[in-house]
Amino acid sequence: MSNPYKISNFVRIRDQRIFHGEKKLFSCEEATHLKRFLKESYKFLNISYPKFHKMDALCKLGILAAEVLFKNMEIPTDTALVFSNSASSLETDKKHKILMEATVSPAVFVYTLPNIVLGEISIKHKLQSENAFFISDKFNAGLLADYSEILLDTSKADAVVCGWIEWKNAEYDVFLCLISKEGEVSFSEENLEELYRFENE
Repeated sequence: MSNPYKISNFVRIRDQRIFHGEKKLFSCEEATHLKRFLKESYKFLNISYPKFHKMDALCKLGILAAEVLFKNMEIPTDTALVFSNSASSLETDKKHKILMEATVSPAVFVYTLPNIVLGEISIKHKLQSENAFFISDKFNAGLLADYSEILLDTSKADAVVCGWIEWKNAEYDVFLCLISKEGEVSFSEENLEELYRFENE
């Protein structure tokens, strides 16, 4: 028996572009460095959130993706977050290791856990919900679908944002989906995989 849940919405951030669903929302081909792309995306989305500028790139990517995903929507405060990647917080870990040789920086240390991005999104959008961050070798649609469905079936969440958020060696790859009972695309491992692969081709 199929579940009653739908992929209500999704966002893609990759290769200097932001997609909202299948529509290209923003492109900045000249922003070949992630730092510039993040800055230009922040301006384009008209975000006013000073804390953004103190975050590491993984958290900035999460904030940008959530901003697109939640735009013009009433988001339940119990919307769960279920994210995954392969690199954890490796880029910030490397920066922290270099800084440790001279001095300890709490501003950098706080981002040496990948799940900090979940906290930053929760704070900005006032979510009081379940969250989990899994480390996988590659995008694992089955894991994300199973865990999200459990949260929904057990009424621990009215909606779930699940997906992949990677920042590694200056490359970035973000694919987040909003799962709820509203929408046209059925929520399944196969459909998650298909959406992720299609946008990655």
